[in-house]
Amino acid sequence: MPHIQFESGFPGILGPMRFSPHTAEPMNLLANALMCSDEGLTRGERELIGTYVSSQNDCFFCQTIHGAIASAYLEDEDWSFVKSVKENYPDTDLSDRMKALLSIAGSVQRGGKHVTAEQIARAREHGADDRQIHDTVLIAAAFCMFNRYVDGLATTAPTDPDVYRIRALNVIKNGYSAVKGYE
Repeated sequence: MPHIQFESGFPGILGPMRFSPHTAEPMNLLANALMCSDEGLTRGERELIGTYVSSQNDCFFCQTIHGAIASAYLEDEDWSFVKSVKENYPDTDLSDRMKALLSIAGSVQRGGKHVTAEQIARAREHGADDRQIHDTVLIAAAFCMFNRYVDGLATTAPTDPDVYRIRALNVIKNGYSAVKGYE
């Protein structure tokens, strides 16, 4: 049960965003700036970073919705690839660059000072550039905030995967919004 009263029918981050539109607007602007770009990282890679950080934070809603979006971008229909990334990304067929970036994202999730010069060097050795490293750190940091927002207010999270698949298609089509695709 949520800690405060939210409008019915808006699970996860959507409830708090509808509750507080003046804070939802800049949060959605940030999400769209981070996630709706193919500069440096693909949208699928960006969503995979958000999914991984959310899974490390044990935020069910965020890891499920962003996993659904990543799966749609990566053509992972049964979500098995995204699940394997969350469980043990070093043993997946991700590129060495993405593995290095996920290592950095995992360190950010634990705390920014956990990112090491060795991790950055490894990412660079595998082809990551400054933009990709920057965006990985910022996506990971933002998702820590989003995850804590969702879980700190004890929002609800549907268990039906189809809810997330439908929302994923709305996000891909319309970007991040607490309104589009729900009215």
